[in-house]
Amino acid sequence: MSATMIARDLAAGHGDRTLFEALDLVVAPGDVIGLVGVNGAGKTTLLRTLAGLIATESGSVSLSPPTANVGYLPQERERRAGETVREFLGRRTGVTAAHAAMDAAAEELAEGKPGADDRYSAALERWLDLGGADLDDRIAETDLGFATDLPMTALSGGQAARAGMASLLLSRYDVYLLDEPTNDLDLDGLARLESFVAGLRAGVVVVSHDREFLTRTVTKVLELDLAQRQVRLYGGGYASYLEERERARQHARDQYEEYSDKKEDLLERARTQRAWMDKGVRNARRKATDNDKHVKAFRGETSEKQAAKARQTERLIERLEVVEEPRKEWELRMEIAAAPRAGAVVATLRDAIVRRGAFALGPVTLQIDWADRVAITGANGSGKSTLLAAMLGRIPLDSGDRHLGPGVVIGEVDQARGLFLGDEPLAAAFGAAVPTWPDADVRTLLAKFGLRSAHVLRPAATLSPGERTRAALALLQARGVNLLVLDEPTNHLDLPAIEQLESALASYTGTLLLVTHDRRMLEAVATNRHIEVADGKVTA
Repeated sequence: MSATMIARDLAAGHGDRTLFEALDLVVAPGDVIGLVGVNGAGKTTLLRTLAGLIATESGSVSLSPPTANVGYLPQERERRAGETVREFLGRRTGVTAAHAAMDAAAEELAEGKPGADDRYSAALERWLDLGGADLDDRIAETDLGFATDLPMTALSGGQAARAGMASLLLSRYDVYLLDEPTNDLDLDGLARLESFVAGLRAGVVVVSHDREFLTRTVTKVLELDLAQRQVRLYGGGYASYLEERERARQHARDQYEEYSDKKEDLLERARTQRAWMDKGVRNARRKATDNDKHVKAFRGETSEKQAAKARQTERLIERLEVVEEPRKEWELRMEIAAAPRAGAVVATLRDAIVRRGAFALGPVTLQIDWADRVAITGANGSGKSTLLAAMLGRIPLDSGDRHLGPGVVIGEVDQARGLFLGDEPLAAAFGAAVPTWPDADVRTLLAKFGLRSAHVLRPAATLSPGERTRAALALLQARGVNLLVLDEPTNHLDLPAIEQLESALASYTGTLLLVTHDRRMLEAVATNRHIEVADGKVTA
């Protein structure tokens, strides 16, 4: 069905900090609204509020018609113990919950409870609308590349990404709320996602930090500007938003400078007028012996005129329409600390084979030399992360040899941001990785990456994915490295942070291994080698 979501006067905060307020939004059929803002601006909070998972602090969210189905797909795919791929697909499409509601209504109907027939009819209608009648047939037609009776916890990262994509393609919601759907997708997955979103008749609100995806899909942009504490809706696509935002920011700066200059001019005029008035009074007193009453009157009138002019100028200042100075946006200024140069050969694999269940990588013979800048690409599940793990000694080889050169110091940002998934506080987890650092220095560096007192004492695992990614990047600045390994580093990062990372990589002089499906990053970061991984085979 065609459905419209209407949000009026929404507000949300975290602790004593306001995230957004007075937010109005209409999501009409066919709208694709890109939701942008820095990490911590409240994007996920807004999506969860629109989905009804968080109570509104103020304002309201309504649907027309009220029976419309809203689908919220969170950015972190929860892998529940014991849940199979088929069960995961049923849960994510909403069919499982709709079927349970239908069964419950059927039991009430059998028991003759009042109103059970209406509840059963509504539950059946919802189940049909969500595609429950033919879900199994559609799953069978989906080329996942693995069996649907496998437990989700047994899937690789690439396989889990394909399952997440399938759950989206199989869904039939009336309004879609998508939180970072581009994370972990390969180029084929991104193309399928773009095609799916572009072909929807339903309204969509999507959070994504993939600049190319936003450029190709969104029709409007809703910006949560945390620095200015403002919410702005921009018509047109993503490229249009960037241009209009820059014009708006320049206009705001120009308005403030014009106001500031005018106020300063008036203040200076008032000071001059007061000075002339005071000088006139002093002269009048000094020459008070003058018996000419006309001279005395003239001097008094002159002083009073200067005082009147000063008061008039002060009233002009009071009547000026105040223009607030635009708040300076927090900006990540990132550097990657370099360790002393390693040897000429950084890492080698010779006839290396790794087996993981039915999957095999290799045999691989590969050499990485000092200052190589290597882009590693391939479809999800092809073996990119396995290749990195084999090269760095993270997993054993079934056969073959590997070697890391002398003096190699590895800095790694892995897909899972695994260093910051434990229950210990962030400051403690970070400090354990740099044991010689005083706690005050740890906190200072984390604060530069937007992780302040409210973050450092929380269990690391409770941080958002974007916050854990920032912590991983901060560690690169804390420890000198000469072999930098980045596995999907843009996942969960906000757009300004991605641009800062690209800038830091431009000045990094060591060896770089970069795995990414971010098309803009592949264009922005200079590399001199390209390695393609396909079905466990490596082509250099």
